This record gives sequence, structure tokens and C-alpha cells, in this order.
Amino acid sequence: MANIKTKKGVIGILTGGGDVPGLNPAIRAVTIRAIREGYQVIGLRRGWAGILEVLRDKDADNSRNYQILTEDVVNRAGRTGGTFIHTSRTRPSHVAKANVPAHLQDTYNDDMNDLTPEVLKNLEYLGIDYLIPIGGDDTLSYGVRLFKEGFNVVAIPKTMDNDVPGTDYCIGFSTCVTRTIELTHNLRTSAGSHERMLVLEVFGRYAGFTAMLPTMAGAADRCVIPEYKFNIEHLTELMVADRKKNPSNYSVVLISEGAMFEGGEMIFSDATTDAFGHKKLGGIGDLVAAELKDHSAKFNNGKSINIINQKLGYMVRSGDPDAIDSIVPMAYGNLALDLILNGIHGRLVVLKNGRYDNVPVEAVVSSKKVVDINKNYNIERLRPSYRSFEMKPLFIMTSEPV
Repeated sequence: MANIKTKKGVIGILTGGGDVPGLNPAIRAVTIRAIREGYQVIGLRRGWAGILEVLRDKDADNSRNYQILTEDVVNRAGRTGGTFIHTSRTRPSHVAKANVPAHLQDTYNDDMNDLTPEVLKNLEYLGIDYLIPIGGDDTLSYGVRLFKEGFNVVAIPKTMDNDVPGTDYCIGFSTCVTRTIELTHNLRTSAGSHERMLVLEVFGRYAGFTAMLPTMAGAADRCVIPEYKFNIEHLTELMVADRKKNPSNYSVVLISEGAMFEGGEMIFSDATTDAFGHKKLGGIGDLVAAELKDHSAKFNNGKSINIINQKLGYMVRSGDPDAIDSIVPMAYGNLALDLILNGIHGRLVVLKNGRYDNVPVEAVVSSKKVVDINKNYNIERLRPSYRSFEMKPLFIMTSEPV
């Protein structure tokens, strides 16, 4: 369906990368406000894949690639988790030959292809005037590319890891922390009943916020994070000591999926990579659990200690959003629309020091946001470090990007 312009214009919205609770509330906020302001909203399905795979033919069935959003549609979805317009890890600027859409394979047949010209043509074909991508730094980095190509882009940050530069908060983080605390406390009953050490692997490829905040909140005794390579004997000694001090004779450690042993590298589940070149992480929790058991006898009078080992994984990113991930996405969606109404583009909506704002979208690719171990992590105790909370942001350690 070409040329579906309305009185004021057409807004396209998409969600890319991993799903998180809070995406549907953001889509709802944008859509309802936009419609009432006289705009039409198109949901681009499956992240960047939807707009990439559009067939520019009036007789083609593009229902898999986009849908017209209405108040009824988004109201039903807005209370739920996940993303009803679906998602993918597609990167249109780097499409392998095997993944080029069938109708474009005669034109793009290199081993790696930049299909950005097709994306721009498809946006024009659909009559989209403004684009709101919701995603992490990978998804939003391609939004930066489109902005540099001259398209009107306003971005919304989303990621469980809370690691998009330029903002204190990304959609999904609060629910992730909430779920991690809840699930960890649930597993304590088994750890205590069997007098074991509890090892939980959580999200966090490059940044350890999702391990740090639950630990600070009392969910775990220790945490190991990507920003600091840990010594397994040191961790074991601490964990055994924590177990001895606990009246129920157990201890808990949270392991970021990107954490690394001293002298080692990240642990991957296999050698395949996504469109952004990331190998799938997985297994550090298993290795830490095995090593803790092997080393535990040294600090426990010669007797090894059994382990309960659990990867929390999708349990912390599934289900409905918590209160913060219902409120912040609503505000972010309205902030994005405010910018569009004022003719402002190339911005990332953010939370900074407890206040909503916006920054240049290029912030997504200009720096990295990680835990400042000098300020927030005690490398001797392998847990968060803090002395004062005065004037700190809501989530304490949302450090400035480096």
C-alpha cells in the first residue's frame, strides 16, 4: 500500500533486538498521541527486517512486514510484555548474501551487502515521514545511519542491560532487576534446604548493572561482572565464608553472562554470530559452578560443597512490565512525539538525573556505558561499593558513558 499519508504525516515505529517488558506501552503511547494529533502510525514488523523486506508492488502482500496501528490494537497490547509487532536482530547495512530478500538477490550478491538504499526506498514507498526505532545500541546504531542519510529519526532506548549511552535508564531494566531479585529469593529455599552455594547467571554482555543492582538490594552475597576479570579462588573463599556466616548455611552469587575468569575471555554457547557480529553468550554460570565446587574443599576443611546452578535467562525478560517499565515507556513515547511535533529529529529520548530529556542520537555510537568499577565495585569483596546515596540517580550506578 503506497502513499498512505494522512493530514500531518506518517510515523513508523519498530522494535529491534531482544524483547523486554515495556515495549508495548511505548508503542501504545506513541500511537494514541500521534493519532490524536492527526498522524498515522505504521508498525514495522520484526525490527529492521520488516522495512527491509517490503515489496514495492501495489499487489504484493506486505502484511508480514508492517501493519497500520490503531487505538484499539495498541490498547489491547499496551498492558502486556514483549512486542506485538515482533523483533529481530537484522542489520540492513550488513546483510549476508544468504539473507538478502529473494526479490533483491539479483542486485545484491556480495558476501556482505549494504541494503540501506532499499530501506530508504521502502520508507518512501510506505509514505513514512518520521521513524521511531526502539532498541539497544545495536538497533539504534542503524537509526543513526538513517539519520545521517537524511531521514527523520527519533530514538527510544531499550535494553535489559541498561547500557545504552546517554541515558540513565533503558526500557526493560527495572523489570529485569525486579525479576532477578524475586527469582533469586525463590531459589534461596532450595539453597538453604540443601546447604549449598547458589550460582545464578544473569544478563549483561558488556555491562554488569543487572548483577550489581540486585546484589545491592540484598539478593546476593557476591556478583561478578564483565568489567572486572575475577579470580575463582578468591570468589570461592568469599562464598564459603558467606555460607559459614549464614544461619541457613548457604550463599549466593550473581554471574553476568559476559563475566570472565582472570586470564580468560568471554564464554560463548557456539561460534555463530548475529547480524551485529555478536556470538551467543552462555555457559559462564556452568563453569563458575563447577569451579566453585572443585575449589570449595580448600576453604571448607577438605569437604567440597555442592552447588545449585541456574541460568535466569528469559525468565527475567518475559511477562508483564513492572510499574517503572509501564510509566517510563509511556513518557518516552510522548517525548518522542513532542520532538516530532516540534520538527526536531536526530535525538534520543533519555532520563538524566531523574528528569526526562533528549540528547543527540549519535550518543549511541560515540561511547560505551559500563559500570565504573573505581566508584561502584569493590574488587576485593566482589560486590557493589557505595558510601553515600545523596544526589545519586534512582538506580544509583548509572554511570556516565566512557
